[in-house]
Amino acid sequence: MPYAPQTLPAPVAAPRAAARPGPRLIDLSVVTGPTPSEATPVAIDVLDHRAGAAVLGRGRLGPDDFPGGMAISNETVTLTTHTGTHMDAPLHYGPESGGAPAKSIDQVPLEWCYGPGVRLDLRHVPPGEAITPGQLAAALDVIGHELTPGDITLLWTGADRLWGSPDYLTTYAGLSGEGTAYLVERGVRTIGIDAWGLDRPMHAMIEEYERTGDRGALWPAHVYGREHEYLQLEKLAHLERLPAPTGFTLACFPVAVGGAGAGWTRVVAIAPQDADA
Repeated sequence: MPYAPQTLPAPVAAPRAAARPGPRLIDLSVVTGPTPSEATPVAIDVLDHRAGAAVLGRGRLGPDDFPGGMAISNETVTLTTHTGTHMDAPLHYGPESGGAPAKSIDQVPLEWCYGPGVRLDLRHVPPGEAITPGQLAAALDVIGHELTPGDITLLWTGADRLWGSPDYLTTYAGLSGEGTAYLVERGVRTIGIDAWGLDRPMHAMIEEYERTGDRGALWPAHVYGREHEYLQLEKLAHLERLPAPTGFTLACFPVAVGGAGAGWTRVVAIAPQDADA
């Protein structure tokens, strides 16, 4: 009996599941570039698309050899590792932390750079003053949160409203050494602030030192890192965009600059899509 090919029934498409909304991604970083808010110069030299042809072709090609008369561009950037939103590693504070060699930014455990975020509202602390353990405890009481190991704590001072002006360098509240100890001793490995630095403005610390002769007035939050290692996130922005003080995850992975005390960091909060704005 000759073989008769069979006609198979058309496959039935499975019902498509409704797309689940992804999380909200909230950028908490400033844009890196030349601005009066940087204490050190930033230069960006651009190799445009036409000029890039000669570089790519090593003199054997020109713009007309590429589609549209354009090759690809490049930029040469001159800046410090503390320019823009960045992370300070223990090596920035001193050569040792807790009696062991201090970690450089490329040695920072990635687990310290991803975890539950906690925003503390400290906008009432006047510029130039130090944020105390009592003020931190009060801010935690307001939101009903108890710090747990791995929390990434963000200090909301409101200083980022001055970004782009020279006042950003001098007009903000900073964390005291005692305040730093309060957070780190509760398991916080990463502390962020929406200001130029974690400590008080430079002029405030120097004036206190000149008045009192107390060397503990100079960069106490940084110097505390010589006793217990922790990370700083400086020059954050847009903390008001977080939907709530808690309930979000923070990702803050730094660029691994070999042997450096800091690295540029894109700081992103990950919040549920249905969280209140």
